[in-house]
Amino acid sequence: MLNIKVLGPGCANCKRLEQMARREVENLGLEAAIEKVTDYGQIMAYGVMSTPGLVINEQVVAYGRIPSNQEVVDWLVAAQN
Repeated sequence: MLNIKVLGPGCANCKRLEQMARREVENLGLEAAIEKVTDYGQIMAYGVMSTPGLVINEQVVAYGRIPSNQEVVDWLVAAQN
């Protein structure tokens, strides 16, 4: 099972990234736990200085921007291996 975290205070971009991650997990038929991390201390612990951030299996894959759907799909597939 994948462990996915969306880092951010709950801004529009953070919500958009969370929806994107949920949609792609569902489209790929993956088992994943998706968690929203809003605490700035926890966000900073990942070295993320600008949100939104996306963490898959404790690996920061993106931050400070909204990745494309294809990027998210590629990261999810790679994390399965």
